[in-house]
Amino acid sequence: MTMLAIGVSAVSTLLFGGFVFSVMYGLQTGIVQDAGHLHIYQKGYFEYGSGDPGSYGISHYEELIKSIMADEQLNKSVQVVTPVLFMYGIAGNSARDASKTFFGWGVVPSDLERMRNWNDYNLKDTVKEELGLSDQDTEGGVVGNGMGRMLQLCDELHIKCKEKRPEKIDKAAKTVEDFSALADLDLQDKALDRSDKRPKLDLLAATVGGAPNVVTLYLNRAVGKGVKELDDSYVGMHIALAQRLLYGRGEPKVTGIVLQLKHTKDMPAVKARLQTLLSGKNGDFEIKNFTELVPTYGQIISMFAMIFTFLSLVMGAIVIFTIVNTMSMSVMERVNEIGTLRALGVRRDGILRQFLIEGCLLGGLGATIGAAIAVAISLSINAAGITWAPPNSVQPVYLTILILENPLFLPGCWLGLILLTVASSLIPARKAGRMVIVDALRHI
Repeated sequence: MTMLAIGVSAVSTLLFGGFVFSVMYGLQTGIVQDAGHLHIYQKGYFEYGSGDPGSYGISHYEELIKSIMADEQLNKSVQVVTPVLFMYGIAGNSARDASKTFFGWGVVPSDLERMRNWNDYNLKDTVKEELGLSDQDTEGGVVGNGMGRMLQLCDELHIKCKEKRPEKIDKAAKTVEDFSALADLDLQDKALDRSDKRPKLDLLAATVGGAPNVVTLYLNRAVGKGVKELDDSYVGMHIALAQRLLYGRGEPKVTGIVLQLKHTKDMPAVKARLQTLLSGKNGDFEIKNFTELVPTYGQIISMFAMIFTFLSLVMGAIVIFTIVNTMSMSVMERVNEIGTLRALGVRRDGILRQFLIEGCLLGGLGATIGAAIAVAISLSINAAGITWAPPNSVQPVYLTILILENPLFLPGCWLGLILLTVASSLIPARKAGRMVIVDALRHI
């Protein structure tokens, strides 16, 4: 029964710990696939750039990217270096008399597609949504499902809307905000395919100089973003279109440069090298890692770490009381044997050592059996193909228990249980070693 209690503790600790590692690696993989490991900004953008992204643009960013890729030390660790442009504005669907503020993300589609293939921990992945962007289609883009619903594009983008927006009774009383004329003026020198049948939006934003600017975005599809606030305002587009909207006919810039590394463990070294490299460049830059950009990552990991710690303490308390009870009963049942051994010349240390070894054997056998059962259960779960929907995730992910993937986790739990049983055996063992020989021999 003692070995069974130790085994159950081992199974519980290992399975939940493996699930925590799965959540941690899965969450990190999702963030790195979308946003990379490190971001380079103009100094001050992280605190104030959201309100004025144009003023914190990085000029000559192509040269900076080339210098990063040309560095021998960085080239060994960096997988993707790509520019990004973040902005805010108003999106209007004049055909339906609807408008909505948006958060715009200008990217290089081919680079983003490469980033989505990052899988440093070899996790079993489900089929991903199509990106909806391409390098050749500079006028095309995507919106969040909530954004498309609010702009009444449910049918055009095949969005599942629970109910349609009621029609307005007095349409004449409302001034129709149609930005298409302004967009035509801005794009009159660009030959557009007017036969494009895709649904379109007019995106309005203020340029760096403060003048309003509008471009037309043709929508390829709607995508889910997991977080309602982002899903209701997200607009993804080619970086060339984003630059034309934010900078007009001025010098095209970007608000950030994203670096995705081959391995997360290289992040401190790469960040230190980047700081050295950027110190010799014109401009004052700051480098942020993904844990700073997505603070919920650290919060979620801390929460699961606390739950795992609490569970481990509960399992440890069960093991301690079980071992103490078992070894105390063993000492009481063997008082005559202890007295006989002491009378034959066995020292107190010998008696102490005997019970400690017994506790070690109980712990070792129980922990080994529990570890074997936990590994078998984890392999079965991993092969079953069970999916679940974690927080802030649109697509379901496979339920996996990562026990063997972390080389220190399984040996650490196994050794910890053995040390705990030995420590728990110390009190009964000391009691046995300190028995008076005469009292022990005449014990009935």
